[in-house]
Amino acid sequence: MRKEEEVRFWPLSRRRSDLSKAIGRRRLIAALPLAGILLLSPAAAALAQDAGGQSILIGYLGRQEDPRTPASFLEPVATDEGLQGARLALADNNSTGMFLNQSFRLVEQVLPPDGDIAAGLKALADEGVRFVVADLPGDALLAVADRPEARSMLLFNARAPDDALRNEQCRANILHTAASRRMLADALAQYLAWKKWTGWSLLTGRDPGDALYADAVRRAAKRFGGRIVAEKGWTFDTGNRRTDTGVTTIQSDIPLATQGPDYDVLVVADEAGNFGDYLDGRTWHPRPVAGTQGLTATAWSRVNEQWGGTQLQSRFEKLADRWMLPRDYAAWLAVRSVGEAATRTGAAGFDDLVAYLHSADFELAGFKGEALSFRKWDGQMRQPILIAGPRMLVSVSPQEGFLHPVTPLDTLGDDAPESKCHFNR
Repeated sequence: MRKEEEVRFWPLSRRRSDLSKAIGRRRLIAALPLAGILLLSPAAAALAQDAGGQSILIGYLGRQEDPRTPASFLEPVATDEGLQGARLALADNNSTGMFLNQSFRLVEQVLPPDGDIAAGLKALADEGVRFVVADLPGDALLAVADRPEARSMLLFNARAPDDALRNEQCRANILHTAASRRMLADALAQYLAWKKWTGWSLLTGRDPGDALYADAVRRAAKRFGGRIVAEKGWTFDTGNRRTDTGVTTIQSDIPLATQGPDYDVLVVADEAGNFGDYLDGRTWHPRPVAGTQGLTATAWSRVNEQWGGTQLQSRFEKLADRWMLPRDYAAWLAVRSVGEAATRTGAAGFDDLVAYLHSADFELAGFKGEALSFRKWDGQMRQPILIAGPRMLVSVSPQEGFLHPVTPLDTLGDDAPESKCHFNR
């Protein structure tokens, strides 16, 4: 077997014509606009079903959550994150399905905060649902995937970024439409390498997810030539930043937290947004902020206006009265994947659709300039990652020059030779 670097990244001199053709074909497919999509009403979908067409059920499983208080009042307060993305995708599926005598129905199980997830899954199974969009944290997702009912289901992980779910804890009945932490960190690292910003200072929050994101950043630094010149943990009390004393405190806390050796960029690991939004303009060194705040690597951002992204954003805003968030996008991808499989195969049977979703023929237009597909070795949806600023799209990874024998998209996250998932290898 070749060395890991040789398997993943080809030098430019070894670019092959067949790879270029394949990439060009995928970009063409991904660029096809969905300008003709109309939001099909439930009545129209029912009419298609009554006419003797194929009907496909898709479940949505999640829990109600208290709304997260945003750092800025400019940010939306979403109480239905994820669910609205699934609803939009259902309308998209039915818009196409009406011409093919196919209809789709979303069966929603949004439980109370202390609701029994196992009971929710059983309720979906009792209704005949076999495709389930799981908007759940990693531990709840694994508990659901290991239930007896889930053995005859296909779950779409539309939320959990945990890399372990794509490695040691992978399951054959899970596909991942949510991007992993390693994908996000690799996407950011490629852009920083392209900019030649190779000296990083890493500032990590207190939450468990922050530590996992920081691990992904360290791994990405080794992969793409970054140097972590300093590491610190955030130890200050977040407090109330909207009070006069809070502003004064944060202005004095952040320089202390970020002083030390000079660096090219401050990389922050703060997934919950406890302090990262306050860093820009207050750091010890006048350097850019990147990571979970500042210059962010994300599966979706409202600033994406390319490849038909504006059209997707506008349709979502009409439906949800807010802009699309990454969890919405992941749920949209999950429901659209089922719809795309049904459209391409003309089938409604579970086994036929699952086989197509796992096949090399499956491709989904995701409004990001490349056709999306699922990796055979871990079920992760390969997709471009946006490098987004607060108001503008800065770049998209994979960056030019990071090549791969199959697709540059596999330079983001765990490639086949390094994967610890063995369910399908």
